[in-house]
Amino acid sequence: MSSVNSMKYAWLVVALLFPVALLNYLDRQMISAMKSSVMLDIPDIENNANWGYMLGQFKWVYAFLSPLGGYIADRYSKRFTICASLFVWSTITWITGRVHSYEELLWTRTLMGVSEAFYIPAALALIADYHSTLTRSKAVGIHQIAIYCGVLLGGFSGYIADEPKLTWRFAFDITGIIGVCYALPLMFLLRDVPVDASSQNARGKLSIIEAGKALLTNFSFILLVLYFTLPAIAGWVVRDWMPAILQKSFNISQGVAGISATLYWQVAAIFAALLGGWISDRWMLKTSRGRIYVSAIGMALIIPALFGVGNSAGLDSFSLAIFSLVLFGIGWGFFDCNNMPILSQIVGPNLRATGYGIMNLVSISCGGFADWGFGLLQDQKVPLNLIFGFFASMALVSVLLVLLIQPREDKDLVTGKEKS
Repeated sequence: MSSVNSMKYAWLVVALLFPVALLNYLDRQMISAMKSSVMLDIPDIENNANWGYMLGQFKWVYAFLSPLGGYIADRYSKRFTICASLFVWSTITWITGRVHSYEELLWTRTLMGVSEAFYIPAALALIADYHSTLTRSKAVGIHQIAIYCGVLLGGFSGYIADEPKLTWRFAFDITGIIGVCYALPLMFLLRDVPVDASSQNARGKLSIIEAGKALLTNFSFILLVLYFTLPAIAGWVVRDWMPAILQKSFNISQGVAGISATLYWQVAAIFAALLGGWISDRWMLKTSRGRIYVSAIGMALIIPALFGVGNSAGLDSFSLAIFSLVLFGIGWGFFDCNNMPILSQIVGPNLRATGYGIMNLVSISCGGFADWGFGLLQDQKVPLNLIFGFFASMALVSVLLVLLIQPREDKDLVTGKEKS
């Protein structure tokens, strides 16, 4: 394949995965915007602690299986891993619209965690395989924009839930059907990066123990795992609880709260991911730490954003809440578009999906406890400013962590190819 055709297909991969990433987060996010309707329809959920546990259960299962999903993608086929994951989680999404008890809801969210765990590590690693240093952050940034769009559309699901002729169950029906229908053509259009036999035998057939050892003895990888985890704790609470926070704090409808909690910061994150990806790729022409610097800038913006979100209710300022969410979205876009590209600078191509799976394991496990803990703290009437102040302090630590990461120096920053 010529270099021109190769680059065209590299961007086609991003385009093919865009709707998959959108559905990945839409299917998991929309339940948060429909919380009131779901709890009314399934009364044995009973309280915020149970709701938070249900959200956490999804994340714990998702997190636990992410390294396995990444390893399977690295060792066998990213293409098959992606398509199978999409088909299974979409089927479970459809089934979710038919549950009638808390136990059934807990089971479907658990099974969704199982199926979705295999997608993100495989997808980001496939994009990194096709894109060089000159385009990797932009490509990952565009893929992450699909995630923001999924969260954004999930916010509109509150309006669907409020519509008597549709209800929250319809939202799960339609998204599940769309995902199942897209999985089959995707299998034929997507393909793995060709790897010659000698290269595959030399570096691509690590056992799961060898892969784990290679990653866990890499100090920069450990730093990246911590950096990826600490701000994500706050990020999951913002995604999963912000509609309910705004609805309660400012006495607005479920639909308005769902849109307000997602629209502003997701739109800001979309533009920030595009800008951050472009800046990162340009900065990499001057220094191998370019992506690290852009990511650190984004994290620095998240700190005041979290303080603002936490204090907006106490100040009775809806405007402060929205401004803070916008600032959070800008910081998140800069952060999010660079995690896989930074990982690609510190581990080899045969460990990218596995490495990202381990990052998900730690990050989302903590996010699950954050969801559960936040529900408990809400039941105990702990002030929001204290909770989000703690989140801000973790973001401050994260800035220091990312600046300590040492990228490999064996990259040709102009061509983006490994030196032989």
